[in-house]
Formats: sequence, structure tokens, C-alpha cells
Amino acid sequence: MDTTQTINIQKEAEKLIDYFSPKIISEVNNEYVKIAKIKGEDIPWHNHENEDELFYIIDGSLLMEIENQPSFTMKTGDLYVVPKGINHRVSSSEECLIMLIETKSTKHTGEIITPITKSIEKQKY
Repeated sequence: MDTTQTINIQKEAEKLIDYFSPKIISEVNNEYVKIAKIKGEDIPWHNHENEDELFYIIDGSLLMEIENQPSFTMKTGDLYVVPKGINHRVSSSEECLIMLIETKSTKHTGEIITPITKSIEKQKY
């Protein structure tokens, strides 16, 4: 991955085929920068024991559910960091484009494995 070139996020988003399937578009230090399209409720409740997870809404709206807290809707331009170890899940009734910034060791759905779970290898173009 060449991190010295300009990346057009909209062009990268056009390459996304499946929902809930993050793709790594860049990296900085020990973090991956990923984009994903979300539509539906397929992401299970999960957490990342040792890693925070940053969500940035590029386009659309995303329902963020945090265990034992009121749910809230994130909209275009919103950013939220889920602290490590916190159970959460996301969904969207309409297509939503998000950016994730995660430590390279972060597993897609934590220790929860479902048919939509993607390994780091499957998140690479």
C-alpha cells in the first residue's frame, strides 16, 4: 500500500460492493484507515478488548448502540470513538458510508464470529 499518494474517498467508496465489509484504504503509524458501507442490522453486539474504534460518518446516518447507554444517531460529519472493551453495534436503515480508524490488531467484530465477519486479509484491496 502506497501511503504517499492522495486518496479520493469517494472513488474508493465506489469500489465497495458488500455492506459491512470494511476496506483498508491507508495506514498511519499502527492504525488502519478503513471505509465501509453500512445498511441493515447485521453487525452483532461486540467489543474490542484492547482497542478503541473511531467512527466518522462520510455520508448518511448511522445508529450507534452502546451497551447500557441510550442509542444515538450519527450523521454526516459526526465522529465518535468507542472506547476499548465497550460492547457496541451499528446499523443503518439507508446506505451509510463510514470511515474507521483502528489499531492494526483490531478484529472486525471482536471475538464474535458471524457470516459477515471479515479478517484483516479480506479487508485489503
